[in-house]
Amino acid sequence: MLHLQTFGDLRLIETNGDPVRYPIKGLLMMAHLYAGASHELSRYELAQFLWNDVEPELARLNLRKLLSRIRETDGGRAEMPFDFTATTVRLNRQAVSSDLDIFHAGGSPLERLNAIAELTQRGFIGNIKPATKLIDAWIRAQRDAQALQLRQALLDALPDAQKPGAARSISGAALQILERDPNDEQVRALLHRLSGGSTLSERLPNGDGHARVQVNRPEAGGEATADIERVSPASLILPRLVLLPPTSKHADAGLALASALIEDVTIELCALRNISIVAPHTAGQIRRDSEKAAVVARHSIAYLLDTRLSEEGLFAQLVYFPTDEIIWANRFVMTPDILPRQRRLIAQQLTMSVARELAENEEERLRFEANPQAYHAYLVGSSLMSKLTLPHIRRARKAFKQSLSHKADFSPSFTGLARTFTSEWLVRAQGNNELLQLAEQNALRAIERDPASAAGHRELGVTKLYLGDVDASVAALDLAEQLSPHFADVIYSHADTLVHASRPGDALAKIKRAISLNPIAPDAYLWCAAGASFFLEQYEEAIAYVEAMKDKAPAHRLAAASCAMIGDRKRALFHRQRAESINPVFDVEKWLAIVPIKEQWQKELYREGLLRAGF
Repeated sequence: MLHLQTFGDLRLIETNGDPVRYPIKGLLMMAHLYAGASHELSRYELAQFLWNDVEPELARLNLRKLLSRIRETDGGRAEMPFDFTATTVRLNRQAVSSDLDIFHAGGSPLERLNAIAELTQRGFIGNIKPATKLIDAWIRAQRDAQALQLRQALLDALPDAQKPGAARSISGAALQILERDPNDEQVRALLHRLSGGSTLSERLPNGDGHARVQVNRPEAGGEATADIERVSPASLILPRLVLLPPTSKHADAGLALASALIEDVTIELCALRNISIVAPHTAGQIRRDSEKAAVVARHSIAYLLDTRLSEEGLFAQLVYFPTDEIIWANRFVMTPDILPRQRRLIAQQLTMSVARELAENEEERLRFEANPQAYHAYLVGSSLMSKLTLPHIRRARKAFKQSLSHKADFSPSFTGLARTFTSEWLVRAQGNNELLQLAEQNALRAIERDPASAAGHRELGVTKLYLGDVDASVAALDLAEQLSPHFADVIYSHADTLVHASRPGDALAKIKRAISLNPIAPDAYLWCAAGASFFLEQYEEAIAYVEAMKDKAPAHRLAAASCAMIGDRKRALFHRQRAESINPVFDVEKWLAIVPIKEQWQKELYREGLLRAGF
């Protein structure tokens, strides 16, 4: 018997587990017939389902070709999965089974709940982009029906909630339901009862449609309140938050408890009605995916709570995905001797902090979501700026300008434009002040439109640095860091300015903090750390930072100078030749006359390294 898998990847499997090479349209037809009441449809109905976007005659021709391919594929089988007539196609249920059978299987209520929850969390037909509106509508309808069946299985299992392990299963299913429908108040209430109540005590909304969320703060010894608007789903899609399970570099006995703690926080945050919480299963898949950013964007997730466990405790940071800004970060002591009794307290503190930051960041989120086209173009530009090459920089500039064509006062795109001009100035290394003037103009426009945002002040600080006004640069970046003390990119820019302000020790401490907030550090962070290390005469450390960069092109000069200072002529020559291939007209004295360095000793040290390297 063949087995049709419809959850996760849609595929057909032999009895021995081998996949069957089957046309995608054939698999969709099989799933459509399997889920139907009679398991039989007319050829006209199937042709319209699979190809409703073309002329009926062409759709029928496509169906005849598909059925011919299926006959060829199934030709050697003793029992065929389909019975074809001149006018109908019928699925032979004696030849095919499916994971859809789980919805009709017997067993105890708790067993049914576990089976359905495990199935539905993989997603019905998750690997195929619907080719027609009818296919898309059918998949959506199936998912809606399956969600209702999961909800009913949850209600049926409630009498068994006291059995061992039952509460965890029921809570997991409840979170899955709330991820899909954050406004299911009955399931939310059940979840809170199972978890023993919430640290977030709520009152019903008043007549104006707002709710006040009471937030206990044990660490402050009292209570405080955060106003969070309860927005109707009809007027706004709720922002989504994913709590990624903790990771650890070493096998750690506390990792299981830390993971359980994050599940506690996930349940606690379901008390908030202004946010949609991603279920733990999906969160685990995102954590394991090598392309996290793409997956997060695909799931329309606005916030990530990223957690890591180490010997120093549990480090948590709340990231606002649209701007990649770390809006809050903290570390919690989690030694084995105190963790079991402190787990609840840590969960409360973590929950309160996240709830408070979500409330404070709502204005930013609403501003982005009110301008989806401008926001999308801005994201395209931001992604291109991850590589400091002229083609990427100029394509990013085009995207930021496109963003402003959709919304002329979109502050983030002005900051992006400013960054493209300073980045081009750096890469070309020719001292073109016109680029810096354009950068300054755009940074000031960003600040004018959003003075409370750290991003505009950051770009102004960077521009002031390259214009040679080091003190003004430090002041602007200090203000940016005050406005957003956990924004790793702001801290990096502040550190970079401190290098040029002849304070390499302060710079190195600050860039290490930025790297701790953003551990998979961008190349720019490592380049900054290499520069600070060089001016502290820690040349081996400087070389190590450059070697850690994915794209070493911007740092070849610095690496060559560092190698030359320790007498490693072979590596110095290698990096010098790479630097010269990128910029063959580079001149040491011209560059030192342009690069802003506050004190002469620092400029002399860099000159010595470059000359020793053969520039």
